[in-house]
Amino acid sequence: MLEQLYAIDEQSLVTDIVARDYRTADVFRKYDIEFCCGGRRPLHQACELRGVDTEKVKDELEQAIRTIQVSPALPFHEWPLDFLADYIVHVHHAYLRNALPEASDHLAKFALGHRKKYPYLDELEKEFARLVTLQLPHLQHEEEIIFPYIKRIDRAFRDKEPYAPLLVRTLRKPVKETMEQEHKNTESILQRFRVLTGNYTAPENACISHRVTFHKLRELDNDMMQHIYLETGILFRKAIAIEKELLQ
Repeated sequence: MLEQLYAIDEQSLVTDIVARDYRTADVFRKYDIEFCCGGRRPLHQACELRGVDTEKVKDELEQAIRTIQVSPALPFHEWPLDFLADYIVHVHHAYLRNALPEASDHLAKFALGHRKKYPYLDELEKEFARLVTLQLPHLQHEEEIIFPYIKRIDRAFRDKEPYAPLLVRTLRKPVKETMEQEHKNTESILQRFRVLTGNYTAPENACISHRVTFHKLRELDNDMMQHIYLETGILFRKAIAIEKELLQ
C-alpha cells in the first residue's frame, strides 16, 4: 500500500519539514540545503538561495515521505528458496547499498559539530565503519557465491536430479560457519549502537541533525534485523536441511 501522509508546503520552514519526517533530510542534503540549526527559512526561500527549482524539490520531498507498507503476514517460510533469495537481494541488499552511505554522511556531519558534547560519537563512528567494512563484502559474497549455490541445490533437490548430491560435495560452501558468524558480528555491532545511543533516543533538546541521525540508525537496525532473520532463520536453515538430506 502506497500512502502519502501530507503535502509539502513551500511556505513551511525547512527545519519543520525535516522535524515532521526525517526522510526529507536526504533531499535537502542532495541540494546542499541546510536543514539543522541554519534551516529556519521557508522552503521556497531556501531553494532560491541554492538556485534550485522549488517545485522540483517539492516533488522529491513528497516522494521521500511516501510510505510503502509491507504486510508482516507475508508467508516467508512458504516461499521457494530462489524467490526468497531474490527478495533479499532486491529489497534488503539494495536498501543497504543506499542506506549505509546515507547514514554514514549524516553521522559524520552530526559528529563534526557535536563531538565535544557527546564523547560517545567517536566510538559510534568506529562501530559504524566496522559495519560498512563487514557488510559490503558480505553482500557480494552472498550474491556471487552463496545464493547461486543455494538456488542450484534447491532446484536439483526439487527436481529430484540424480546429480544433486554431487553439487553438495563439490560446491558446498561453509554457509553455517561463515554466514552465521558474520551475522553474529553484525548483531554485536547493532547492539553496540543501541547501547551508545540509548536505543536511538535523542535528548529533548536535541537538534534536527541529531534526531535525523538517530532515525537513520534505527531504520538501518530494524531492516538489518529482518534481513538477518530471513537469511539465518529461513534461507540458510532450509538450505542446510537440503544439504543434509542430499548427503544421506
